[in-house]
Amino acid sequence: MKQTLFAAAAACALFAAALPAAAKDKMLIGATSASSSQYGYFVALSQLINSKVPNVETAVVETGATVDNLRRIERRQIDMGLVTTNVGYQAYAGEGAFDGKKVDNRLLFVYATAPQNVIVRNDSGVTSLAALKGKRFNPGLKGSATEKTAEAVFAALGIAPDYVRGSTTDIVDAMKDNRVLGTVKSGAGMKLDGSSLDIATFTPIRVLGLDAAQKKTVAEKFPDLSVVDVPAGAADGIPAYSTWSFGLAVHARTDLPEETAYQIAKAAFEDRTMQVGALSSLKGIDLMQLTVDNGTIPLHPGVVRYLKEKNVAIPAKLMPKSS
Repeated sequence: MKQTLFAAAAACALFAAALPAAAKDKMLIGATSASSSQYGYFVALSQLINSKVPNVETAVVETGATVDNLRRIERRQIDMGLVTTNVGYQAYAGEGAFDGKKVDNRLLFVYATAPQNVIVRNDSGVTSLAALKGKRFNPGLKGSATEKTAEAVFAALGIAPDYVRGSTTDIVDAMKDNRVLGTVKSGAGMKLDGSSLDIATFTPIRVLGLDAAQKKTVAEKFPDLSVVDVPAGAADGIPAYSTWSFGLAVHARTDLPEETAYQIAKAAFEDRTMQVGALSSLKGIDLMQLTVDNGTIPLHPGVVRYLKEKNVAIPAKLMPKSS
């Protein structure tokens, strides 16, 4: 009898061993150019998901970033990807470049902010945004989201500088040579970026901030942007200031399974090492709070479930209509 039971058990073990492992759901993540530091972040995110989310296997795809990723989400060529919060809103609402061409997508989380810093030469004598009127000024890298957003913000504030176009290298050199007095440049988190610091090593700079009335105007007229208060220390000697900002986020297809979205959010929000290893500026950042403060479109229901479990207050604009 014992021999029979042993043989049966052995046969079952052999049968189980012969069964193929459960197939994993393969998913693609759209990133950006492989030369970008953001690409490295998405490689780390993919590794995090693969190690923490059951039955999911992700791979990173090099893409043309936000707009390309949204189009790929629409065509179901990728499952999630890098999307700036301002363009994500425009796609969701069918505005701007997406006028009449809405792309239904959902927010998973915001992982970084990109404050738009208005940098001017200290010797220019310009101490306010309003004083930029008629001055030779660069609104940002030609063709960039920074440029288009800065132009829209200045127009809404009734400020009309004499715009000078060019690449980042062109404008850095022009500011050093005093051929333009300032520029708008995305920050590295709550710090000035490398090109702004480069200018500062040659000539003292000042960062111009929004005043109270301007903050209200930007908040009312630009639902796709956030107004952020940058603390003192964005660079040596730079006091606190307020400016407009958009977030760097991970957006997904609407039909991404709720449980998968929940597990991805859980992995991202609870991770303390892998994402920071790719982007040091994430150290000490609360991604849950960053998401509810900077998100511009409804969250995926799976993310809502996780945030509710953690008793995180979710703004009405981020709640899916079905929740």
